[in-house]
Amino acid sequence: MTVVVLQPGYLPWLGFFDQLRRADVFVVYDDVQYDTHGWRNRNRIKTANGPIWLTVPVRHSGLGQPRILDIEIDRRTPWARKHLASIRQSYAAAPYLRTCMPALEELLQRPWTHLVDLDLALVDLLAGWLGLTRRIERASRLGIEGGQNQRLLNICRHFGATTYVSGDAARDYLDVPLFEQHSIAVEWQSFEHPVYPQLHGAFVPYLSALDLVLNCGDDAGRVLERGKSLL
Repeated sequence: MTVVVLQPGYLPWLGFFDQLRRADVFVVYDDVQYDTHGWRNRNRIKTANGPIWLTVPVRHSGLGQPRILDIEIDRRTPWARKHLASIRQSYAAAPYLRTCMPALEELLQRPWTHLVDLDLALVDLLAGWLGLTRRIERASRLGIEGGQNQRLLNICRHFGATTYVSGDAARDYLDVPLFEQHSIAVEWQSFEHPVYPQLHGAFVPYLSALDLVLNCGDDAGRVLERGKSLL
């Protein structure tokens, strides 16, 4: 039983879906502090002039240290319409734009109020296009408490984990011996980005997974599997 605990993101990159692919249970860490310059509300797509950011405007000023699940979308600007226009223009020549755009348009134009709900709906949509079907849980709904390491351990134990997969960024704080004391092996992800056919010149890695889907369609899942996750 492999468990992954990871913060949500907007139109996440392939490394996010590599962890989802390796998980039996994927826990969305939605009740930790929101990072204002992270990936929760933004990601990049590739244009003829290079990568650009798609950023969902959010309201966090004056909220102290809000949790991810508390973050509301600022609906005073037509952000969804702008994102869709940028995607249509940038991927006009992509083989799978027409196939994917109706579902993406419908999803982005829903009257979203909270960022986490939008993020998770997009994860579900992209996961489907990548051929991934996994059990996804939200940490905020588990009722599991504890300090940083203890809570992660408690989440793993809740699902009967034998393996916990974590990104390299956690090496500085994760108490590996604590997990090993409970017969849970810790494995580290170090994702080697696959190369695939891409528009607009030389290949650019670390974009939203949407770039892969629009360029490769039904082959996107196989391309993701070619990425080497060194554990």
